[in-house]
Amino acid sequence: MTAPVCTSASAAAAPARQTIPHPRLAPGGTSLYPSFASYVHARHPALLRTARSLTANPSDAEDLLQTALAKTYVAWERIEDHRALDGYVRRALLNTRTSQWRRRRVDEFACDELPEPEPRSGADDPAERQALRDAMWRAVLRLPARQRAMVVLRYYEDLSEARTAELLGVSVGTVKSAVSRALGKLREDPELSLAR
Repeated sequence: MTAPVCTSASAAAAPARQTIPHPRLAPGGTSLYPSFASYVHARHPALLRTARSLTANPSDAEDLLQTALAKTYVAWERIEDHRALDGYVRRALLNTRTSQWRRRRVDEFACDELPEPEPRSGADDPAERQALRDAMWRAVLRLPARQRAMVVLRYYEDLSEARTAELLGVSVGTVKSAVSRALGKLREDPELSLAR
């Protein structure tokens, strides 16, 4: 009769922890292809530029390059002419990116009528807004120098009446009256009435 033997869980699991060597890794975990490592080290910046030209996102470009280099590593023994490695890796980059495009799901559905966007009013049109800004600035430039300075400080620089008066060395009442007259001139400006 045999006596039962007790072992600790770690001792029992020890055989299961043995690592199976990768076929392309040397026993120390280093690559069997030192020429691959030196190639990647030397050509990485140029290959990354190529990957970035294929994607809009720098992180996606790094992932794309890693995938292409992994495919190149697997085929390293089969590549006969190592002078053509750049072409091989570029082709792997392009093929990988094309596969990603094909796998991407596109949410397009056929419908009887195309949805039309709501018509935009003239105030929402960027060209109209810019034309109005330009006309306003030309009208401000036509004001007398003192009124122009006060309007610019009050409304373009968003200063208070007191701060505007302080900067120009005049009273707050002078700023109020000059700005009031300037706004009246701007309301009557013919170019602004046409732009509105």
